[in-house]
Amino acid sequence: MSSGGLIVFASPAGGGKSTVIRRLRDTHPDWGFSVSATTRAPRSGEADGREYYFLSREEFVRRVETGEFLEHEDVHGNLYGTLRPITMERVQRGETLIFDLDVKGALNVKEAFPEALSIFLLPPSREILRQRLEGRKTEPPEVVERRLSRADMELALAPRFDVQIVNDVLDTTVAEVERAIAARFSEQPLA
Repeated sequence: MSSGGLIVFASPAGGGKSTVIRRLRDTHPDWGFSVSATTRAPRSGEADGREYYFLSREEFVRRVETGEFLEHEDVHGNLYGTLRPITMERVQRGETLIFDLDVKGALNVKEAFPEALSIFLLPPSREILRQRLEGRKTEPPEVVERRLSRADMELALAPRFDVQIVNDVLDTTVAEVERAIAARFSEQPLA
């Protein structure tokens, strides 16, 4: 890719991906965002096509069967995935594209696009991760526990990412992410 770059973020739920990505996009409004598809219900304030493409389970499975997903994963009982046609079109245009994915999905995108920069955001501690998840007040306690259980598996995969950054102080984290992006793509300007 001559003008763009792919930046793939992953972390356990509550790791801060969305917050860091929002800050990056505020600073770089010309960078695109890869909108994933999901079978989960929209949260308050979310819109179809903006945060996610909200699909029924039947529609999602149909699209999996017809090969429309670059990657897909069952996470906490809901299906998530990256739509291949939309992604390929944007890559071919040379867009700088940010992905916010679960850990396994991020590794699948990295496998499909080895030139992508994969960034894993680590929580400062398991207790802080718990506080962040509970502080959202979007899920019942049993869902928080399920997310924490999955976090152990996700954290074990962190070494497979190009960069691992502890997300403790937001400004510091964003600065470290910016440095990692600049280092990776210094030879090619980002669109």
